Amino acid sequence: MYIRGDHAELVVGGRLDVRSAADARTVLHSAVDGGAGDLVLDLSGLDSWDATGLGVIMGAHRRAGRCGRRLVLRAVPPQMQRLLVATRLHRILAIEGGIGVESLPRV
Repeated sequence: MYIRGDHAELVVGGRLDVRSAADARTVLHSAVDGGAGDLVLDLSGLDSWDATGLGVIMGAHRRAGRCGRRLVLRAVPPQMQRLLVATRLHRILAIEGGIGVESLPRV
């Protein structure tokens, strides 16, 4: 897993899972705490995430809210969009362009 960027936009790639969760949490919290306005997470390079990785995203979302910021997900891969819809988190998280629930293939 890698995260590149600054306090306004981060690009996340690789796997966001139990092995990378602690490092990702540290980077995301630092970015949230060190900036102002929206923090955009570009997920276009993300191969996969598990429940732990999703928990890291939700933790960053809550932390951003407490800091008066908003976490915005950009370029969410289709398989991850399905997970967000299945868990109904697409209703809570800010997703650039939204998720076209009707266009997602049924699983």
